[in-house]
Amino acid sequence: MIRPPDSVKRYKSAKERFMKPLIMNFFARECPRFFGPVLRERIADELLTLFESVSPKTSRLKPGQILWNALDKNTRGDSPNRKYVPVILTVISEEDVQLLVEGVHMSKITENAIGRMIREAYSQGGILSSRDLGLITLRHPTTTSSIRKRFEEHHECTLPHTGALHDMGSTVSHKAIIVRKIVLEKKDPAAVAREINHSQAAVDHYLKDYHRVKMLHNLNYDLEFINQATQIAKYVIRQYIEIISQEQNSP
Repeated sequence: MIRPPDSVKRYKSAKERFMKPLIMNFFARECPRFFGPVLRERIADELLTLFESVSPKTSRLKPGQILWNALDKNTRGDSPNRKYVPVILTVISEEDVQLLVEGVHMSKITENAIGRMIREAYSQGGILSSRDLGLITLRHPTTTSSIRKRFEEHHECTLPHTGALHDMGSTVSHKAIIVRKIVLEKKDPAAVAREINHSQAAVDHYLKDYHRVKMLHNLNYDLEFINQATQIAKYVIRQYIEIISQEQNSP
């Protein structure tokens, strides 16, 4: 039997202190009959890749910022295959503190922070729900939802949150928001697309659906028929009908 070199004997076990060998040794110890050496190594590599994807380096974090795993903006929150993306959010900034020094009320600072975090998450490929914001700020989701709505009212915008983008929760659907801005507020569809973070094709599609509902509604067809004919969700149809009523009653 060939005796291994002294260097192997001295240093080989030191490798066990690193992450990949630790994972491999865990499976070898806890599941010896299920995973052989090759499979243990593959699993370790996959776990390390997953870890790196959700735990990026935090060296670029600034005071007042946190790392949060947000829902991928291309994934619905009720999907069985949800994906997440790590985002850096500014909970409190130097500018916020300066406003407090100047006597601005804390509620206004909170409102701005909510709006800022939603936009920061979206710019990094994620979206935040009211629950996310509630966990981050230690508030009830209904409270953060109300704060977000105040921000949208004060800034005349629609933030890219899960309710608006995925029609989730009790929020007005993003389809109705877009149609309302074009039909009632007389805004240019291209400007609305940029404002709502949607493609021009999507905005045109929602507007087309609105006119389909409007035509059938004006012919006195009921909700059930319109739903069957257009395959548009009933709650969206109701919101479209409300806009139709406002459009017809406007001067």
